[in-house]
Amino acid sequence: MIVNFDNAATTFPKPPEVRRALNEAILRYGGNAGRGGHRLTLATSEKVYDTRQSAADFFGASPENVVFTLNCTYALNLAIQGIMSDGGHIIISSIEHNSVARPVYALSKNKNVYYSIAPAYDDDGRFLESLKSLIRHDTKLVVCTIAGNVTGRIMPVREIAEICRKNNICFIADGAQACGILDVGLSDGMNILCTSGHKGLYGPSGTGLLISDGKFRINPVIQGGTGSSSMNLIQPDFLPDSLESGTLNTAGVIALKAGIDFVRSKGTENIYAHENRLCEKFISLLDREKVDVYRTEGVKYAPVVSFNIKGMAPEAAAEALSDRGYCLRAGFHCSPLAHKTLGTDEGTIRFAPSVFNNEKQVYGLVAVSYTHLTLPT
Repeated sequence: MIVNFDNAATTFPKPPEVRRALNEAILRYGGNAGRGGHRLTLATSEKVYDTRQSAADFFGASPENVVFTLNCTYALNLAIQGIMSDGGHIIISSIEHNSVARPVYALSKNKNVYYSIAPAYDDDGRFLESLKSLIRHDTKLVVCTIAGNVTGRIMPVREIAEICRKNNICFIADGAQACGILDVGLSDGMNILCTSGHKGLYGPSGTGLLISDGKFRINPVIQGGTGSSSMNLIQPDFLPDSLESGTLNTAGVIALKAGIDFVRSKGTENIYAHENRLCEKFISLLDREKVDVYRTEGVKYAPVVSFNIKGMAPEAAAEALSDRGYCLRAGFHCSPLAHKTLGTDEGTIRFAPSVFNNEKQVYGLVAVSYTHLTLPT
């Protein structure tokens, strides 16, 4: 028996619809989308466009502004590097994933780019004031997660977007831990939304999305074949072609539509309610004298719980749980900024349910913890 409570890394299992769509794509849609005019390519191109349209509808965008990527990290790199290609100042929050922090840091070392980190105070008002205080005359970009991947802290995205709008600053939102769980879209005011396909959208690994409102030009980081303007050595300057060089993960993209359709059929509100209920049940079953739970009263969270068992290293606890069939991730979750903000020098254990988990599994996890770890009997 394996019970996956590491769905913040990637959702598993996948819906049957996604498995069927992936199998069908491999069997029937083997053309190279956008390359050529024969029947196989045309059929494949049509299926890829169906996913583009589905994603556009889901997130409130135009289909041509939906760019397929390998994952959210790839999308964030394209967006951050593309916006900052001419230099300038960036502001990020203090709970950003390395998929934001590392490209920003690299740009600051190699280009005329500077960055500031806004402390992610538990109080949204204080955070927004700190953000505003960091804006400079050359601030071109704000990047902020919608929901932190360590604790699930939900950030005030709409307020951030309004600050950026008033100052003509591009706002990139990292939706990896929010899309498919929270009601998220371009109507929230971000200029660019980046997300994974393999997490809350229940698509296969190797899929991600960069979705733009078209206001800010994203200079391409990678150049190559796009199937358009092939006689011109200059990369196309229109989306999605400018950011989609090379052959897409066609099967993954086609199966991603099935994942988006699955989420739409369930409803993000229902998915959030179910997963949040499991998180609340999990927390309620823990002895808070023996377990540290990294949540603050009055703060809104996505369905993620970071915790530590007092006197036991996170990796050791997660390994013991894994030996008994329960998969939780321990360590720093590729987010050193967030752990520095939390003060968790050894990292944490992360509990992250999906729509396919249930209360019986939560009870089982806690029962195993009481029996085999250093929790009270």
